[in-house]
Amino acid sequence: MLGLRGKRALVLGGGYGIGQDSARLLARAGADVVVADRDPERAAASAAELTVHGGRTHALSGDVTDRATAVGLVDDAAAFLGGLDVMINMIGFAAWGTLLELDDDAWELDLSRNLRHHIWTGTAAARHMIAQGTGGALATVASVSGIYGAPHHGAYGAAKAGLMSLTRTMAQEWGRHGIRVNAVAPDMIATPRMQEQQATLADDPDARARRSIQPLGRMGLAVEVAGPLVFLVSDLASFMTGQTLVVDGGTRSAFPHLGAAEAMEQT
Repeated sequence: MLGLRGKRALVLGGGYGIGQDSARLLARAGADVVVADRDPERAAASAAELTVHGGRTHALSGDVTDRATAVGLVDDAAAFLGGLDVMINMIGFAAWGTLLELDDDAWELDLSRNLRHHIWTGTAAARHMIAQGTGGALATVASVSGIYGAPHHGAYGAAKAGLMSLTRTMAQEWGRHGIRVNAVAPDMIATPRMQEQQATLADDPDARARRSIQPLGRMGLAVEVAGPLVFLVSDLASFMTGQTLVVDGGTRSAFPHLGAAEAMEQT
């Protein structure tokens, strides 16, 4: 049904969290999967886990904030797989601080970690897909921080907004080559990194979600973002491109004035 059996796939940031779950789902669907991660041990462990599904798998490591390394990871994956049909890039990280505290180094770092590498890896993947003449599918991880304001992580929000725009442009320029490009914009997701950060807070994140306007009242799971990513690169999404799927537990659908809504309900 997914049309992923035998597809040649690269997952950037596939060593843990959303990326690791994406690699697992691709392998379960029959794809050959290269896992790339900044940490070589994480990449190797994630790739080794996929062998039970019977497809080819391989681990690569490198820092995509360096242009040559970013392009090299894509080229090395394509060389191992004999081509490239699918790429998921979920690499990103937010620095925290107010705009008044934001200096040029922090600004550039967040652009590098959350936006710049997408043009390097995206164009590298597109060149392989165009040369093959078979088209392909790319999926990226944006954020609701690029849709709303992003207080205390403004550079991250600006980068993710830029990524959603870049996704639309890639879709327009490469559609004639049969290449689809889409994004997922999650809200707070219980990735290992997020769980570490939340452990330092006195309040439980799910308790905060229940008090908020989010209808589902809990944090999302990494696999709940990986699923939409794999859907977007599958044949089930064959007529979707240039889109951003919001995965936020329903927050954008909720009436923002929660107190007013409750008061009206009581009357």
